[in-house]
Amino acid sequence: MTCGILLLDKPLGLSSSGATQRVRRLLRLDKAGHVGSLDPLATGMLPICLGEATKLAGEVLEGPKTYSFRIALGTRTATGDTEGEVVETRGVPSLERGAVLDVLAGFLGDSLQVPPMYSALKRDGRPLYELARAGVTVERAARPIRIDALELVELGPDWMDCRVVCGKGTYVRTLAEDIAGVLGTVGHVARLRRDAVQPFDPAGMTTLAQLESDHAAGRPLALIPPDRAVGHLAEVQLDAG
Repeated sequence: MTCGILLLDKPLGLSSSGATQRVRRLLRLDKAGHVGSLDPLATGMLPICLGEATKLAGEVLEGPKTYSFRIALGTRTATGDTEGEVVETRGVPSLERGAVLDVLAGFLGDSLQVPPMYSALKRDGRPLYELARAGVTVERAARPIRIDALELVELGPDWMDCRVVCGKGTYVRTLAEDIAGVLGTVGHVARLRRDAVQPFDPAGMTTLAQLESDHAAGRPLALIPPDRAVGHLAEVQLDAG
């Protein structure tokens, strides 16, 4: 029986659910579930729990995540990324690296974040993105998030590349909009990649193409043992009695 965690390097343009279903059908499994959704425009680590390992999905979800992302400054979109229409434009002030670093430092630690309308969170059983597509906006309660690290990788005249290590429930699209706001402009996510989900090593990721090739050749799956997802929990040993 197949049981373990597959670290899929999700490709651009495919939803997390779509990627999971492709894996499930390829391996002919009854149980498969992804942990922590990635938008279609996002790439990178998507842990997929297979078989009985699906029972540990909640534990994987608790781990910090690392993302690399680009903020396109000067335009805000309806979705917070390149998939939405532009809803606001604003000039981009001249940015100095030192000032930008000071702004990023202000986001470190615990804070509250209002989830975006274009999200999978539900209101009365309906995903918020369905309401947003229908032109309906509802109030969303701010939720606690934690930013452990926020690094400026590269700075351009109207864009900036960043890397963030954040806790459960953090929306990078909202973070990007908030950063742009403090810088005196607007912005949206132009590129997004999830580099890692703790405690897993990014070197263990596999692509759909590699997975299909390995399966066709009869090579064993590169699965993470289920107990790797609960290494942060205290060990309990039971005797035969």
